Amino acid sequence: MDIILLRDIDKVGDKHTIVNVKDGYGRNYLIPKGYAVIANETNRGKLDEIKAKEEAELQARIDEFKQIADQINGKSIKIGAKAGQSDKIFGSVTNVQIASAIQEQLNVEVERRRIEMPEEIKELGTYQATIQLHPDVTATIDFEVVAE
Repeated sequence: MDIILLRDIDKVGDKHTIVNVKDGYGRNYLIPKGYAVIANETNRGKLDEIKAKEEAELQARIDEFKQIADQINGKSIKIGAKAGQSDKIFGSVTNVQIASAIQEQLNVEVERRRIEMPEEIKELGTYQATIQLHPDVTATIDFEVVAE
């Protein structure tokens, strides 16, 4: 079954893409929850209008995204993690922890999905993450993983 996604769904696809899913998943979960619509000719025609409308809204908010990027760029945050004696941490640092640390330490709210990490972080040290706020606006933040 071909559907048009109305929001980003992990392991399925991004917003406004046409994807093929199993009939039961589409009919019983995605469509009733309002996450997708059937990709018929009428809805495919409306998709271009919806994309254009949302793109205009994003362009209007580009100044807001640039302001957030200015608040984040060049800043450094600390993330506490439990670590062993060889500086290896128990588990790993995720984008969820980075998003909450940015919220707590810089008072800037960033979606966790927008944070891209260079590699899996399993040791104490200093790292850098990229935040994709908008296709045209990107910010980088340094973060230090310290032992609790």
